[in-house]
Amino acid sequence: MPRKAHSRGVYLIVDSTFAPPGLHDPFLWGADIVMHSGSKYFGGHSDLLCGVLATKRTGWTKQLFEDRMALGNVLGNLESWLSLRSLRTFELRVRNASQNAAKLISWLNNALNAPSPASGSEECTVQKVLENIFHASLQDEPWVKKQMPNGFGSVFSITMKQPVFARVLPSKLHYLQHATSLGGVESLIEWRALSDSKVNTKLLRVSVGLENWEDLKEDLLQAFQFLAGNSN
Repeated sequence: MPRKAHSRGVYLIVDSTFAPPGLHDPFLWGADIVMHSGSKYFGGHSDLLCGVLATKRTGWTKQLFEDRMALGNVLGNLESWLSLRSLRTFELRVRNASQNAAKLISWLNNALNAPSPASGSEECTVQKVLENIFHASLQDEPWVKKQMPNGFGSVFSITMKQPVFARVLPSKLHYLQHATSLGGVESLIEWRALSDSKVNTKLLRVSVGLENWEDLKEDLLQAFQFLAGNSN
């Protein structure tokens, strides 16, 4: 991709908000500029508004600083303090959230693909309500793990068997709160169709936080059991 872009005289800009430092480094793969929503993983506490624009090109760095000075796009005192506070725990938060997500996704995927599950089992319950899971860890292309050797992001998507399951599920959860954001210490879930009518009505987006992953599992399982028991 970088070679194709540069051969045509254009630059490669990567929005790496969903794959923060520690998990992915676009500069290793030829990116010219990397963007992050600092409000997400960098902030990590859902209380900060900021953005990050990074480049390794010395001349561009100087120009960006000059543009920032001229335009006044400088963090305020409070935002600067919140950013510094958050960066002190950044590595721990990103790593733990990634590990939590990996365990949760593995459980869901194993249950979804279990052959002939026993009636009333976890696997049977999951298969009654869940249709599919989407996450980088489930891709088998070699380049995926090559680019993210330290783990994958903590955001994944699921589709439910019925639109009503996706609409009702967030209201039956206790740990996962229904909200749009991602990258915070708390786990969130969002029924995307509520804010975008063009989105698949069976789609839910999950941002895994720092809670114990088994608590998140039990929370999802009890909600799945409710849906499965009221599906007729």
